[in-house]
Parts: sequence; C-alpha cells; structure tokens
Amino acid sequence: MDPIGVVFTVVAAIALVVVIMYFVGKRLMKKQNESMAVIDANRQFISGALIIDKKKAKITEANFPKAALEQMPKRMRWMKVPLVKVKVGPQITTLLCDQKVFEAIPVKKIVRLEVSGGYILGFSTQKKGEKKPEFEKKLTWREKMARKASDLQARANAKEAK
Repeated sequence: MDPIGVVFTVVAAIALVVVIMYFVGKRLMKKQNESMAVIDANRQFISGALIIDKKKAKITEANFPKAALEQMPKRMRWMKVPLVKVKVGPQITTLLCDQKVFEAIPVKKIVRLEVSGGYILGFSTQKKGEKKPEFEKKLTWREKMARKASDLQARANAKEAK
C-alpha cells in the first residue's frame, strides 16, 4: 500500500471515531440533563445534620438497601464514590455526595444539607459568623494558559530583580 493510502485510512479512522464520540457525547449530555431535572425537582433541605465521617468507598460497602443497589449501573457498583455518614435526628444514614461538596464538607460539624434522595448537592454551616464554602470554578483552557503565562512572567521579573 502506498503512503497516501495509509494516511487516508488513518484520517478516515480518526474522523469516524470523532463522529461516533460526538453522537455518544450528545446522548450522554441528554441523559445528564434529564437526571439533573429530576434531581432539581426532588431537592430538599435538611437542617441540623451532623457530619460523622466522610470517605471514598465502593457503594456495596455503604450499607445501602438492596433495592437501591440493584438500580445502580453495574460499572458504578465497583467504582469508589464519595460517601458521607450523616446523623439526622436519631437516625444515622450514609449518603452519596458530589465530588466538590465532598472536598469542602466539614467533619464533626452540624450543617444544613441540600439533598435529593440519597445524594448531597450542597451544604451551608449553621453558625452566622462562618462563611459559606466557595467551590473552585473549573478554568477554561485559555484561562489556564493565561495563568501559566502570568506565572512565567512573574518568575522572569523576580529573576531580573535579583
């Protein structure tokens, strides 16, 4: 086979993969939007919840009811997910958590939780003096490059100053 044929075959294969990923991504985005609509419709607030513990573990280790485990996708059963053990009134429950919330949620403190079913969407502290946690905004590629360029410029200026 001549080199032009090889290049054409590789380009065609890459184009095919890109087209397939576009349609799969579109379908996954549609599913995510539908699930977020359901989550927003079932949003509730729980005040006076004590955060006992937080850890990443498999869902099968979280003591969820058997019916809830059967509804989970198979790939989700073997992945480690953020879990938070919460005491609400006299009852201790384990809830799933968003990754950003998991990193910011304080342990051994009483908070007001924003939940949808068994999923923690957000929280706020009970005391008036404490600030509400701010989640880190995901930067775009352009913002990352601008930040790197400004860091390099600052280092260069610091070296010249010496």
